[in-house]
Amino acid sequence: MKLTIEPILTVSQSERTPVVTFQADAETIAKIATVDRARRDKEGRLSGFQRPQIRNHIAEIQDYLDLDEDPILPNAIVLGFPFGAEIDNGRLIVDVSEGPPGWIVDGQQRFTAATMSERSDFPLLVSAFLCDGAADLQKHFILINSTKPLPRDLIYEILPSVEGLPPRLSDRAAAALLVEALNYREGSPLRGQIKQHTNRAGVIKDTLIHKVVMASLSDGALSMWRDDTRGLLDAGYSLIANFFGAVRKAFAADWDGHSPKTSRLVHGAGLVAMGYVMDALVFDRRAETVEDFMEGLQPLIGRTHFTAGEWEFSDQKRLWNTIQNTSADYQLLSTHLVSVLRRPKGLRLVGKD
Repeated sequence: MKLTIEPILTVSQSERTPVVTFQADAETIAKIATVDRARRDKEGRLSGFQRPQIRNHIAEIQDYLDLDEDPILPNAIVLGFPFGAEIDNGRLIVDVSEGPPGWIVDGQQRFTAATMSERSDFPLLVSAFLCDGAADLQKHFILINSTKPLPRDLIYEILPSVEGLPPRLSDRAAAALLVEALNYREGSPLRGQIKQHTNRAGVIKDTLIHKVVMASLSDGALSMWRDDTRGLLDAGYSLIANFFGAVRKAFAADWDGHSPKTSRLVHGAGLVAMGYVMDALVFDRRAETVEDFMEGLQPLIGRTHFTAGEWEFSDQKRLWNTIQNTSADYQLLSTHLVSVLRRPKGLRLVGKD
């Protein structure tokens, strides 16, 4: 079954990706496109890409449509068709025999509000583009939404499956793949613990693990695989997984059952600082295995205050729960922990640390 939409206006923007505009009510849009929200299957594979519905925003738009005497919604609903649509003689022809082939790339809140509105025939402005497959569609989704407050964790999850992005985004794709592996690969010490757009049960924010990975990729232990994604997901994954496996064993009392509020080890400052500890152990001791890292972490045992007590830094004292998610505290804690690692044997620490 094919559905024909006319009249349409063809916009001359790209020879490779045709763009058309037209008007349609919510019922018609629902026949040709759907909202494909981001989710993961049992094996951790990502599908979909939309942000979750924002109920209050939808309700506000619906009230506006239902209660205002003369409502307008001039912003277009943007649809993407990776297949199942063609342009023919000023018409958009959509094959709906197996369901809607298009995805709503932008405007899902307006679309949802319109479907719930009493004004079911309210005409909506629609812009649609025809692209080359799902990967191309995901790329356009990110770029179209990149100037809006799209959830960063959602962008990070989608990045690994998208090619042809600007350097500011593509540079993070390898890190996103590694974070994904740490969160979903069988046997990972962080399996299920990283809070992502599709894993709200996690405790550790994925943006923080991204920060750790990106810093190490820049000039740390993971930098040798900066341009080798396959190597990063093999040897690089083993390295960082072994490190966090050792951290969980060495600091079990500060990790197990804790949240960022109850332990600064699973907090931004602690995680970033531990990232630099990993780099130092790799460079100074050539640590690779869980056993290597366990041995390397010994100088820190009994000298940290992630869940209680007071840190004694070189120039100040800080209660454990006053360490914050700031660049200054990242640097303060990182410098301190690495200096403890590298302090010559026999040199005593001043104070309680």
